[in-house]
Amino acid sequence: MPGSAANAGPSNWSASGTALPFLSKLKRVMTRVASLYLPQFAIERLRRPERSTRPPERGAVPLEPRLPAAVDDNPGACSVPKGGGWRPGARWARDGALPAKPTQAEIDALPAHQRPASHERSRRSEAADHPFRAMPPDEGMAGAALAWPPSFPAIMRPMILIERVGQKDVVTAACPVALDLGLRPGMAAAHARALVPDLDVRDADPASDRALLARLALHAVCHWTPIASVAEPDGLRLDLSGTTHLFGGEERFCRRLLRFLGRIGFTATIAIAGTPGAAHALARYGSAAITILPPGADTEAIAHLPLAALRLAPNALAAASRFGLERIGDLYPMPRGPLAKRLGLSTVTRLDQARGVVAEPIVPVVPFEMPRVERRLLEPIGTAEAITQVIGDLIDDMVTLLQTRGLGLRAAALTCLRVDGGEQRIAFGTARATRDAKHLKRLAAMRVETIEPGLGIEAMALAAPRVEELHPIELCADLADHDRAPDIAPLVDQLAGRVGEKALFRMTPRESDVPERAACRAPALATPTGWPRWKRPVRLLARPELLGQVVALLPDHPPRRFVWRGKPYRIVAGDGPERIHGEWWRTSREMWAVRDYFRVEAEGGERFWLFRRGDGVDAPTGDLSWYMHGLFG
Repeated sequence: MPGSAANAGPSNWSASGTALPFLSKLKRVMTRVASLYLPQFAIERLRRPERSTRPPERGAVPLEPRLPAAVDDNPGACSVPKGGGWRPGARWARDGALPAKPTQAEIDALPAHQRPASHERSRRSEAADHPFRAMPPDEGMAGAALAWPPSFPAIMRPMILIERVGQKDVVTAACPVALDLGLRPGMAAAHARALVPDLDVRDADPASDRALLARLALHAVCHWTPIASVAEPDGLRLDLSGTTHLFGGEERFCRRLLRFLGRIGFTATIAIAGTPGAAHALARYGSAAITILPPGADTEAIAHLPLAALRLAPNALAAASRFGLERIGDLYPMPRGPLAKRLGLSTVTRLDQARGVVAEPIVPVVPFEMPRVERRLLEPIGTAEAITQVIGDLIDDMVTLLQTRGLGLRAAALTCLRVDGGEQRIAFGTARATRDAKHLKRLAAMRVETIEPGLGIEAMALAAPRVEELHPIELCADLADHDRAPDIAPLVDQLAGRVGEKALFRMTPRESDVPERAACRAPALATPTGWPRWKRPVRLLARPELLGQVVALLPDHPPRRFVWRGKPYRIVAGDGPERIHGEWWRTSREMWAVRDYFRVEAEGGERFWLFRRGDGVDAPTGDLSWYMHGLFG
């Protein structure tokens, strides 16, 4: 059947193995990784509090105070306005341009009495140097350029960071000014002090640097990309695959990121490539602040960079220098076997990672590491007693973990993995953060009957998706805590486990003048903020109910009789009205709405809270209908 085979050809090709490598290659090419390099991170972290006292650039700081412009305070009869300016009415002033200077031929053509005087023709309007500008130093004062004015703050001084290594102090970081003076990381601190006497020397703090980098990585996860990691000691690594379109493209994202870092006091460069290794190399050894490589151009772009861009070990760099290898491109034509023998296997791995031949995963930072414990069983279990025992062991492990992290459990999720591959999940929560193992075991035991073990459970895991900080409680000196109220949180948890969490609640006031909006449900352990002092019934109806056959004297008297739910009532006493206006900012229908509330007592002793729509005078305020809204007692 040639025809059917021909028709089946395209579908067979799309399902064959030929398309899968193409799709995997396309997926690999579209991977975009950004490397953010902070070259002066340790220095700028210490200088951030001093940014408010930073003076202008050195070339723009005058060494002498600038004199104010001269102002003529007594112009006399001169027509020029006070403080300088052009004479009003001058033609060249009205035209907004100065007249052109006449040439010598034009002056000679004028009559003798109109020619300017010779001393006026010799004047020049050339720019002159400021008379109080500092003179440049001569050859003998060449070293004076290194001396900083005493009025400059300490932030303008050369700054280095030192760290104790063995028996000497070593420079770990230097500011740009110190780098221009010849100071380099790895130099002995005594040598640096000898080269530059006026030097700001501070101790390095790698722990604080790592903590701030971690905070920046968490900020990146929350605002820029879900996958970010710290590239110690001076940068971040961001996985931008499928995220830069949210910021208007890769170039716009890079500009926005550098502006953000500039506002908080950090200098940075960024590179985007298809592999983390290529992005790392271009960000640190590239010539531009922003480098964006097109897909598939990583190998060619890093070929001219030095070997140090591959993050090689010092011994590998020293060996490469002995063999005359200086650039990354020098390694491309070399066979892998001899290269690994001479420079180490890690060099081959780093080279392949930078070119995209070997994957380099990014281990992302996690904003919140969920507490989780797990138990894998030697044999499947299926009885309630065995399941309860394993749950108790998991809760003990969870309590130990929470105590180490200073947290309390608010919600727990138990996952049971069955032999047949199915999963059983149960969840329970607490009204207040707790680490009471006995209480948690009691709550979990109430849910064991909902677990269906099937052929058996081979693994169980307990996670805490919701936790809160839980600190120790200070006890009295005599250990007699008579004034403290008993904790009802365990009781609330047990009742909620039996009747449901929604069945337990507490009413709390809410800011609103309309009675049905002035209260809402709150958790059972919530503390109400305070009720209004107005008298309100104990029970409010869900919706006000219309009354019939109402007899009342308008406009300010309670009704004398009415019918509610088919039963007539005769009123013997009443109090009111209490006028409540509608909340016009919520809806336009309540712009002119008015309710007049009355507290009334019927002949049988019942007490009601009812209202009339409208004030009894203006028709837009209501239609004068009566409603039952609540009951007293």
